[in-house]
Amino acid sequence: MADLSGKIGFITGGGTGIGLACARAIVEAGGSVALAGRRTEVVEAAAAELGERAIGVTCDVTSQDSVDAAVAATVDRFGALHLAVNAAGTGGAGHILNSTDEQFAAVIDTNLTGAFRSLHAEAARMREASSGSIVNISSIAAALTHRQMTAYCASKAGLNMLTRCAADDMGEFGIRVNAVMPGLVKTDLAQPLWSNDGVVAEYKRRMPISRLGEPDDIGAFVAFLLSDAAGWITGQCIGVDGGHTIRQGPDLVEPLFSKFLPQ
Repeated sequence: MADLSGKIGFITGGGTGIGLACARAIVEAGGSVALAGRRTEVVEAAAAELGERAIGVTCDVTSQDSVDAAVAATVDRFGALHLAVNAAGTGGAGHILNSTDEQFAAVIDTNLTGAFRSLHAEAARMREASSGSIVNISSIAAALTHRQMTAYCASKAGLNMLTRCAADDMGEFGIRVNAVMPGLVKTDLAQPLWSNDGVVAEYKRRMPISRLGEPDDIGAFVAFLLSDAAGWITGQCIGVDGGHTIRQGPDLVEPLFSKFLPQ
């Protein structure tokens, strides 16, 4: 297990799914954590389940002021910031011909620009201590095309390059930045995918280790990347996906998208 004793973390999208699994892993490794999300009642309830070393803070990653306030609240409560996980995100379906620029921009604003806003606030606090570790939650969609998920794929590909550039920018301050690219994980956000038998079969046939991921699969690896055990790892975008990224992206048009998207 990673050792995060005495470390303070901040997690966007921390109330559910992968973000919550990362928070749980930090607490189990000895750290303290702020779970940040738009739904105050959700993050506060999740923090209560994790115990006295966790708090919930309201945060909307589409607003820099909101992110800055949430990071400030974390530092006010715990006294410092050493770790961050940027897990807030949204999905989306549609290809070039049946999507609008507004729909495209909304996905980019949360998944890519929202991560930039978070990095901006987190790194500013970490720079004060001349050390820190940040993990962005990307996706296999950053590396593999997913038919009719154009905006989502573009947002995650951008997040991978943002991760690499941030690592290059922040290394001089002792701050590491990496990304994890999950495959299909059984979270609330991904429920329309993993509850569909056809979709599950399509994912599994693309994976050498043919099972869906659990949030704790991601949380455990993120905790390692955050820890000093990964102290010489930065700027990396790593698949935690049952090997999916050594094959091809899923084709979800027939089992799912054809039912509700114009073709």
